[in-house]
Amino acid sequence: MARKRAVLVGINYPGTDGELKGCLNDVSRMRRCLVDRFGFEEDGIRVLADADPSTPPPTGANIRLELERLVGDARPGDTLFFHYSGHGLQLPTETGEDDDTGYDECIVPCDLNLIKDQDFTELVAKVPDGCLFTMVSDSCHSGGLIDKTKEQIGNSTWQNKTQRRDRELRPPSGGGRCASFLRIVLSRRRRKRSSNGQGGGPEPDTKAETNARAGSISNRSLPLPTFIEMLKDKTGKDDVGLGSIRTTLFHHFGDDVSPKIKRLVRAMVGRPRLDGDHVDQAHALSREVLEEAAHGVEDQEEAHAGEAAGVAVPPPPPPPRPRNGVLISGCQTDQTSADATTPDGVSYGALSDAIQTILAEKKHGSVTNRELVVRAREFLARQGYPQQPGLYCSDGHADAAFIC
Repeated sequence: MARKRAVLVGINYPGTDGELKGCLNDVSRMRRCLVDRFGFEEDGIRVLADADPSTPPPTGANIRLELERLVGDARPGDTLFFHYSGHGLQLPTETGEDDDTGYDECIVPCDLNLIKDQDFTELVAKVPDGCLFTMVSDSCHSGGLIDKTKEQIGNSTWQNKTQRRDRELRPPSGGGRCASFLRIVLSRRRRKRSSNGQGGGPEPDTKAETNARAGSISNRSLPLPTFIEMLKDKTGKDDVGLGSIRTTLFHHFGDDVSPKIKRLVRAMVGRPRLDGDHVDQAHALSREVLEEAAHGVEDQEEAHAGEAAGVAVPPPPPPPRPRNGVLISGCQTDQTSADATTPDGVSYGALSDAIQTILAEKKHGSVTNRELVVRAREFLARQGYPQQPGLYCSDGHADAAFIC
């Protein structure tokens, strides 16, 4: 008999510099929706929320464990659903890495043990045929969170960026790939502030400012400097910087860290050319400490991962494409997702609220994934939000019913 199972994660980060307000409410509304509209059983839904002590804490290890259980026990015909409300983060990719967006998109668990786009790609690749994994990520930079999945609606992947590059902006020369990309992003944001957005109408930022005066609107982006300061507090290390985030996470979380980070560190310690300079890049950890920590990490190595440490690493065989997954993102990879609070004190994520509103308006019959994302874009534009949700899946799943 086909089963319906879900993992719902809401993280408000109370008492931190990255505190949010609406994530627990998003999860509560989605849980009711799954039971009342989609026929899920209560015991088929696992909730992890930092603002609810009755649930397991949404740490990186706990989220990975629940997702592995969700997928690992799946059978053809099952419906699998994952909802995430919380912070999103972008990290520059490792040198030479093949990534659809040019960045590592991540979600940020309550303990800061990042879960990365390639982790989701590898997870969804395990979903058996005849079973569908649907993921809603109401977080910033969420476009492309399932790497290597076809972009049906959006402009986050290199393929769609290339198609519009000539008509939007020529990359400036000098400063390296990362600096150039940041200039492009900043230019786009300036253009968005001075344009009317898709379909014309009132300027989105003007309407959003009006909404902010009526209640309050923040976003679910965790700036890298803020994340680094939070990571310093978490680990007790004062010398964490942009270039040592991955090795700091590896050193602090050990075997619970992202598999992608494990492979990177293994590449850094597994070659004879690791000299003193390269050890400095590994967050000043001794070769012996890194080797001991990396002991037992899987043998598969990430393509070009070691280039960040000056090590030539042969590319691994390409992983299976994640053909049985659907991602609905709160925004594009270079955008932020809103966390809003009404004058009455009700808080929610903008995408989560849009989904609930659209489903409530269509009480009978299904809503396809494509229809949901198109209508969510229209709804958010009317509300004055500049974020543009995206849809990432195969052609066949784009027009399948949302969830089931």
